Amino acid sequence: MGFSEFLNSRRNSIKSLVNELHKTYDFVSVLGSDIQAKSIRVDKNSSNIGPGLDTECGFVVKMSSGGVFFEYSLDDIQGDIPQLAEHIRAAFALNLSGSTIQGVHLPDEPLVQSFCRPNDFANYTENQQLDFCRSLVQEVLAKSEQVLNVTAMLSMLEVSKLFISVNRELDQNYTWVNGNLLAVYQENDRTVQVREGAYDSCLGPVLEKMPALVKPLLHKAHMLTLAKPITPGVYDVITAPSITGLIAHEAFGHGVEMDQFVKDRALAKQYVGDYVASPICNMKDGASSTLSVASYFFDDDGVLAGDTQIIKDGILVTGISDLASAVQLGTAPTGNGRRESTRHKAYTRMTNTFFEKGTDKLEDMIASVKHGYMLFETNNGMEDPKNWAIQCVAEYGIEIVDGKLTDNYVSPVLMSGYVPDLLKSISMISDDFRIEGAGMCGKGYKEWVRVSDGGPALKVKVKLG
Repeated sequence: MGFSEFLNSRRNSIKSLVNELHKTYDFVSVLGSDIQAKSIRVDKNSSNIGPGLDTECGFVVKMSSGGVFFEYSLDDIQGDIPQLAEHIRAAFALNLSGSTIQGVHLPDEPLVQSFCRPNDFANYTENQQLDFCRSLVQEVLAKSEQVLNVTAMLSMLEVSKLFISVNRELDQNYTWVNGNLLAVYQENDRTVQVREGAYDSCLGPVLEKMPALVKPLLHKAHMLTLAKPITPGVYDVITAPSITGLIAHEAFGHGVEMDQFVKDRALAKQYVGDYVASPICNMKDGASSTLSVASYFFDDDGVLAGDTQIIKDGILVTGISDLASAVQLGTAPTGNGRRESTRHKAYTRMTNTFFEKGTDKLEDMIASVKHGYMLFETNNGMEDPKNWAIQCVAEYGIEIVDGKLTDNYVSPVLMSGYVPDLLKSISMISDDFRIEGAGMCGKGYKEWVRVSDGGPALKVKVKLG
C-alpha cells in the first residue's frame, strides 16, 4: 500500500505535457487519479468480493487562456507528448463556442508537497476479511429466529491523486473503511430492514467495532416492527447526529455551494452577513475540518483542503467554492472543487458539513421536551436552494413524553419547512459530537461524491409528517 505506482510512472510525462501546453495557454494543470475500491459482502447464502463504486483511473487536463476555461479527460498520458498536446489544442479550438466559462483567470501559486495518511490494509488478507464477515453473519442469525437474512459488508477505499501545474506538484494517498451490518427481520406480521455501521480510516478499528453492533441492530429491528405512523404536526424535536448532519447538509450545504452563486440559483447569496439561524448556531464545512470519508489533503483543483466557517453565531459568513467559481466571484477558493471522476467536471461540493458542538447535555435536552420526538438515521433529503425549502426523512423517531424517551417508535418520519425558520428555532445544542462516514451525495440528480453525516444533537421545533 502507498501512493500509486502507475501515477508515479506518469509523473514526468505529465510535467512534459503541462510545459508543452503552457506555450499556448496561461494556465495548465493535470489531475491524475487512481482509486482502488473493494467491497466484501457476505449474507447467509453467498459471499462476494468485488470492485467498489469509487474505482477509477484517469487524468483530466485543465486549461485557461483569454478568459476561457477548458477541461480535457483522458485515460493515460505517455508516448508522443507534443502530438498529444496538439490534439488537446485542436479539441480546445473546436469547443471555443461550446461549454466554456468566461472571465476565468486561474491562479497558480508555487507549492510542492506530498501527503499520506497511514493505513493498515496490508495487515489483513482477503480471506481474513471474508472469515470475519461470515462469522458475524452466523452470529446474528443465531441470535434470533426472526432474522430472515443478514449481510455483513466491508467497503475499502484507497485514493491516490497527483496534481501538477506549472508551479505546483502535489500528491496524496489516503484510505477509508465503511463497515455495515444489515438485517431483514420479521415479527408482529411486519418485515423491516435495519442497519448499523462502523467507520474509520483503518480496517482494524472497524473490525473491532462491528461485533458490538449486533445487539442494537436486533433491538432496533424488534422495535420497528411495532412502530406506528406519526400524527402530523409541529413538534419539539431532538435530532440524533445523523439527522443533525442531514439538516446541515440540506439546509446550508447545497445552498452555499458558490457555483450556484455564480448562476444566481441560491437564495443564500443575498443573505451573507445576515442572521439566518439561532445565535447559538455555528456551522463548518471542509475536508480538513474533521476526519471522515470526505476528508482529503487537496481538492481536484489542486487547492489545499479547507476548514470554512459557514455560519458564525447565527450569521451566514460565507459559502464554499471550487477554483473556477471563486475566481469568478473574486473570493478565495475553499478547497471544495470535487469530481465524480476524471470524466466529470469539477463542481463546488460539500465535504464534512456540520454544526459545531454546543454546551448542553443530551439528557437535559430530552428532559426539556414535554411532548415530541427524537429522530434517528438519515434516509434521504432534498433542498431547494432558490427558495430555501427543505425536506429530510428519518428512518424512525422515538416519542418523548414528560422529558423521557418512551418505547413508542414511529417510522418513517418526514421533516419539512423553511430553512431560516428551522435554523432559528434551534434552542439547544449538545456538547457531544459524532461524524459518520458512509454517505454519498449527488448534485441535482447526478455527480456523486462521498460526504459525511453527523454533528451534535439539536433541539428544534419543526413540522413532522
